[in-house]
Amino acid sequence: MKLAILSRAPQAYSTQRLRTAAQQRGHEVKVLDTLRFAIDLSGPEPDLQYRGRRLSDYDAILPRIGNSVTYFGTAVVRQFEQMDVYTPNTANGITNSRDKLRANQILSRHNIGMPATAFVRNRADVRPAIERVGGAPVVIKLLEGTQGIGVILAPEVKVAEAIIETLHSTKQNVLIQRFIKESRGRDIRALVVGDRVVAAMRRSASGDEFRSNVHRGGTVESVELTPEYEQAAVRSAQIMGLRVAGVDMLEGDGGPLVMEVNSSPGLQGIESATKLDVAGAIIDHIANQVGFPEIDVRQRLTVSTGYGVAELVVHGNADLVGTTLGDSGLWERDITVLTLHRGTTVIPNPRKGVVLEGEDRLLCFGKLEEMRSMIPERRRRRAKVRKLPKQPIPDE
Repeated sequence: MKLAILSRAPQAYSTQRLRTAAQQRGHEVKVLDTLRFAIDLSGPEPDLQYRGRRLSDYDAILPRIGNSVTYFGTAVVRQFEQMDVYTPNTANGITNSRDKLRANQILSRHNIGMPATAFVRNRADVRPAIERVGGAPVVIKLLEGTQGIGVILAPEVKVAEAIIETLHSTKQNVLIQRFIKESRGRDIRALVVGDRVVAAMRRSASGDEFRSNVHRGGTVESVELTPEYEQAAVRSAQIMGLRVAGVDMLEGDGGPLVMEVNSSPGLQGIESATKLDVAGAIIDHIANQVGFPEIDVRQRLTVSTGYGVAELVVHGNADLVGTTLGDSGLWERDITVLTLHRGTTVIPNPRKGVVLEGEDRLLCFGKLEEMRSMIPERRRRRAKVRKLPKQPIPDE
C-alpha cells in the first residue's frame, strides 16, 4: 500500500508513530505538507499538484488536519476523494467534527447523550439559555477551541453573562453548556478505529483545574470501557463520518455524555497510558480498506427507475419490532435487506430468521415508493397555546 500522511508537523509524535507503524508493515509511506498542495481543476479529471509537480498515485491518505488549516485541508481531502483515493476521515466528517455547534446538532439528532447545551447571540437570550441548561455554574466554550483553550467555567449567572458579552463583542461564537458536577474533573477519551474502540483512557484534571486535557497538566490512566460507553463512542464517530476518531465523554450519573469527537486525535497520551499500538491499529484498518473496500452502494449503484437504496429504522415501524425478517413482509414488497445495523454490530445479508429489535437500522434495496411508505410521519412540535385574558362581552 502507498500511503500519504497529510501533516504540517512531520516531527510530531503522532505523525512519527503512524509513519513508523506503516513502514514496519511493509507499506510505502510519505508525510506531505497539507499546505503545499495545489488543487488542479483545469483538466477533464480532478487532480492535485504537490510542490509544483503532478502528484503521483496513492492508495490511501491519512489526514492530520490542524484547526488553523481546516478549510484548505478539507478541500485537499475532498479532492483526494474525487480521485477515488481512500481516506478513513472524509472532508465532511472533519468539517462536521471541527465545529462544536454543528457536531452537537448532528449528534443530538441520533439520541447520543450529551451535556445540555444552548447557543444564542442576543444578550437578552443569555440568561434564559443558562436557566435551560440547568443554571450556574455553566461551562462556556468557544466553537473552535482545542486542547481546553476557550473553555471557561462560570460559577455564577452574572459572571457567565459578563464573559459571554465580552466574547460576543469580539465576534466570537460560544456554546453554553451544563456543568456535569459528578464527572469531578475527569473524562474518558476513547480511540475509535473502524467499528471498534482500540484503546481508552481516563483523564483527570490536576488541582483546582476542571479541564482534564493533558496539555492543561491532566494525568491519564488506562480504562476498560463498558459496552454502553464503547457503543456511544463508536456510534458518535460513525455518525460524524469518521473511521478514526478520539471521542471524549463525561461520566454522568445516567451514563456517557459525549463532549467532542476529534478527527485528528493525538496518540502520545493514549499510547503511553494503555501501552497499546494504536498507530498500528489505524494503519491496519486503512490497509484492510484498501485491500477490500466498503463500497457506498447509495452512490455507486446504477438501478432501474423507481429503485434505489434507503435506510429504514425499525423503531419507527411498530409492526416490525419482534417479528422476523422473513415475516416482516419486506420481500413481498420487493425490498431486500442488504445489512442490519444493531448498535455497533453490522450483519451483512441477514437471514430471514433474525428477529428485529427496536433500535435496528436496515439498509435496503428495492422500490423507493414502497420504502417511502414505510417511513413514519415526522413528529410535529406542539405549538404552545397562550391563553388570552377573557374579554368583556360588548354591549349590543
